[in-house]
Amino acid sequence: MALSDLPLLNACLNSLSTCFLVAGFVCIRRKRTVAHRNCMLGAVTTSTLFLISYVYYHLHAGRTEFKDPAWFRPFYLILLLTHTVLAVAIVPMVIVTLVRALRERFDQHKRIARWTLPLWLYVSVTGVLIYLLLYQISPQKPAGAPTALSDRLASKRIDVNDQTNRWTQPSLRQDGSASDSLPRP
Repeated sequence: MALSDLPLLNACLNSLSTCFLVAGFVCIRRKRTVAHRNCMLGAVTTSTLFLISYVYYHLHAGRTEFKDPAWFRPFYLILLLTHTVLAVAIVPMVIVTLVRALRERFDQHKRIARWTLPLWLYVSVTGVLIYLLLYQISPQKPAGAPTALSDRLASKRIDVNDQTNRWTQPSLRQDGSASDSLPRP
């Protein structure tokens, strides 16, 4: 799996987590506690895998900035801000909610789960929405990742008009054959 495949994997893990969360909610409303437990453990597992994949991707690929369309950028940044703040807040909430359930302190579990579930759903759904905005609807290039040849040349600070930097073409002799040595400045 290539590094460029991880954003899609992350979106799929977030989507799967959302499905587990909704199914778990439906199950507990129907008093199907075993199914609820299994769904919620599935949500925790997919969210943990997402977090590992997300951190790995951003450690190796850097960040992606939303630049185009410029008119939509403020809306995107508000969405990203709320998503990020709640994503940080939800981690300890999920842990506390899970621990209370595993210790069978269901009255305390229920009290915090009323807050954890909607926030966790928001984070999961907005995570998928951010993926769609960055990679599908308005594809953005990763920050610092040049795409065009001119961008790559500029990033290496190579002057294409400088005759001393003819490293891309072999030196030609007067008879038209290529020489084995690099041209001398």
